[in-house]
Formats: sequence, structure tokens, C-alpha cells
Amino acid sequence: MADIVKLGRCAPEAQGVSSNAILAFVEDVEANIQELHSFMLLRHGQVLAEGWFAPHGPENPHVLFSLTKSFTSTAVGLAVAENKLSLDDKVLSFFPDDAPKNPSKNLAAMSVRDLLTMSTGHAEDSTLRTTSRGDGNWVRGFFSMPVKHAPGSPFVYNSGASHMLSAIVQKVVGMPLKEYLTPRLFEPLGIENPAWENDPRGINTGGWGLSIKTEDIARFGQMYLQKGVWNGQRILSEEWVEMATSKQVENDKVPGTPTDWQQGYGFQFWRCQNNAYRGDGAFGQYCIVMPDQDAVLAITSAVKDMQAVLNLVWKHILPAFGPEALPADELSHQKLLKKLARLVLHAPKGKSTAPAARIVSGKTYNFDENPLGYKSISFTFTGKTAALTLRDSFGRHSMTCGVDGWVLGKTTALREVMPHHGAHAPVHPPRPVASSCTWTADDTLQLTARFYETPFYYILTCKFTGNDVEANLAVNVGFGDPQPVSLVGHAAQR
Repeated sequence: MADIVKLGRCAPEAQGVSSNAILAFVEDVEANIQELHSFMLLRHGQVLAEGWFAPHGPENPHVLFSLTKSFTSTAVGLAVAENKLSLDDKVLSFFPDDAPKNPSKNLAAMSVRDLLTMSTGHAEDSTLRTTSRGDGNWVRGFFSMPVKHAPGSPFVYNSGASHMLSAIVQKVVGMPLKEYLTPRLFEPLGIENPAWENDPRGINTGGWGLSIKTEDIARFGQMYLQKGVWNGQRILSEEWVEMATSKQVENDKVPGTPTDWQQGYGFQFWRCQNNAYRGDGAFGQYCIVMPDQDAVLAITSAVKDMQAVLNLVWKHILPAFGPEALPADELSHQKLLKKLARLVLHAPKGKSTAPAARIVSGKTYNFDENPLGYKSISFTFTGKTAALTLRDSFGRHSMTCGVDGWVLGKTTALREVMPHHGAHAPVHPPRPVASSCTWTADDTLQLTARFYETPFYYILTCKFTGNDVEANLAVNVGFGDPQPVSLVGHAAQR
């Protein structure tokens, strides 16, 4: 990789923005959002403010979920520029071996453009049908979904369509998206070590699955803001940037849709209020580009209400952009820097020990049969840490927790439910985690595990009564409103 071009840093006032406005945004986030993980604000190509809520940090990648789609769109734009495909190519034409023998008229008419604009003609998202085939052939799964309407008609959010774009690009360029984008996008922008999930046949999941750092998101947005140019190098055609980020289809037909999901859809980009556009992903991953203000805002988070985050951007950040530099305000800037340096997601606080700790420490509790496949659990308390050992159908897992504070480590315990892959799949290798435990009552231990390269954290609450434990496992956010799972265990005989 060539030398990475460093983004410049300066006081917000130098680019016409008040430090106090950014501070107000951060304080409003702390008061009303609470689960922002990071943000980086750029104007005129300069970083004005950046912050990570510990244990999240600038060196950590973050799962993007559907913000991945905007990178998939970029790959399509590059392939079009290389004459590998065109927007009007029919989807079936790329997969003669996977196409149904007698495709419907609507399926036969579906084009690459229809996939990009999510106007495939499907009446609902095709993702579940696409990903649930037993043979792992997601292309055939997509083709098996009935196409109720003529393509180009109603907008229906459709991650299966995004995966088909990935499959098409891989078909015509002979390599997965990650490999294809590395010399064309990732390396020029200085995006190091991107990770991207695959489907069972080795096709990158085009609608989700990319993990990169917050600054990488900002760099991507800045390249789009500069109409496809980075560091004087043309990365993407200006024509593609214009098409991808402009309103291609209406998407405001569903009652109750949040305002920023009513502004139209481009090629795997959303239009926003205020003539802005964005890529975004589940639970609050954003790349917001504001051309009128020559600004980019990258955000990672774990929120259920994604509009609420955008509302704070329009409330605090948007009005702060002035037409010219402001007088230096060192006092306000230092106050902002101090706030940004101390951002943290605090570990839950309770009691550092309890009467049950001595009784529980070292005991193994065998669980009754349960849907998670958990077999047993044990805790060993040693001063300021507690060691968790969890055994399930995939093996033995361990994790060290801080008592009333985070301890950073890696674990295979408490497997998260990732989208489209099914619940409770084994994870390899171990994932970075910040974990903490505290006693909320004399007989109740609460363990919190933040998987800080994702939006997810888990709360495991264990109530000990005699030789039994009642354990409750809950996750902060998830697809389909995941419900807590209760388990009952019994102390093993020694």
C-alpha cells in the first residue's frame, strides 16, 4: 500500500464552525442517545472534531451493516467504468446456470439498475429467501423469490438485491468485491485491513458484512464529496457519483416512515433532508455527506431510533456551518477537546462483592436444556476481576471481567446473532470484548460484555439461590426485537 495521506486537523473555528456547537451536539448525544460509539466531522477536507466513547477507539473497526451497500454500489460503478457491465444488463444474463428454467416476465426484465435502486419488483425484502437455501446458493435463492411487480416500480428495501450486485461484480471481474476494491478504492483512500463477510460460496455479502474504522468511513464520504477524487487521483467517475447519490426513485409511500427515509433513494445511497445524502447501516452506522456545507460526518453507534441521531445532526451541526472562518476561540476549543478526550460508555455500577460471591466462586452450574445450547457456567472471583467459564454445544469459552470496570480481552463466549446467518453460529476467531461485572443485590451478579467492534453488548444476570442459578441473557439491540432468554442451572456435585 502507498503511503497513507493523513487527514488534516484544525480547530473548528478555522473552517467556520463553532466549537460550542459541536460541544452542544456531544452533550445532547450523551443526554439523549447514550449509545453513540464514535463520530468524525470534516469540513473542507479537515477534521474539525473526532471522538470515541471508550471502550471504542480510533484503532477499532466497526461493523457497518447496510452502510456496506454504498461500497457495493461503488464497486458496480467501477465495473461499469471498466466496461465489465452496464446498468441495463439483465440480472438473469449473468447466471445462466442458476436461472430458473421458466423465469417470470418480471424476473426476466430485472436489470442491474433495478437492483441498485431497490425497485426490483419484489413485494418484500428477498433477503430471507436469498440466504435460507440449504445448498448455500444465494443466487438461486434470490431467483426463487416471486417478482410481483414490473421492475422499476415500487421501492422495497431489499438486501438480497444488494447481494446480487456483489455476485454480479464477482462474476464479471473474476474476484470478490474486497479483492476488487483493494487497489481501486481501499488502498488509494488508505483504508487498511477491511474485513468483509462471505456467503457460503465465497461471494462477499453485498448488502452487509463490511467492517472498517470510523476514519475510513469519513475518507469514503470525503471522496464522494469531492465527486470521486481523492488526493488528486480520480477514483470514481463524477457521473457515477452524481447518479448514485441523486434521487433515482421515490421511497416515501409507507405511513410512519421517518423523515430522512422519505427523501428518495439513489444507487444504494439514501437522500436526506437539507440536500444531503448518506449511506447508513442498522443500529446507527452513518456516512453523511453535506455538499452545500462541504462537510462529511461519520458516525458509529448502537441505537434503535436512527432518525433521532440525524435529528441532532440537523439541530446542532448543520446550523453551525458558517460561510467563512470564525475568530479563534481557544477557550471553547479546549473545552471541546477535553470533552472529546473523556468520552466513555461507563460500566454498570453496583457492589464490588456480595455474600454470594464466596459461595459461588469456583462452582459449576449445569443448565437445563435451553434454546441457546448452553451446558454450564462458572465464575471465579479474584480481587478486581472475575473469570467466566461458559460451556455450550461448541465447546468451552472463557472471559475475564473487571469488577465495576471494563477489562479488555477476546472471547468466543456469548455469541452474537449476526444478520442473515442464523442464531448461535460458532464464531472463530475470538472477538474483542470489554467486560465488566457487578453485584446488583446480595444474590445477583450482572455481567456486561461489549463486543466493541460491533453495536452489540450482552447483559447476563445471574441470581443465585441455594444450589441453583437463574440466568437471564439479553442483548441491547438486534434484528426482529430479540427477547431475553432465561436459563436455569444447578450446582454440580463435587
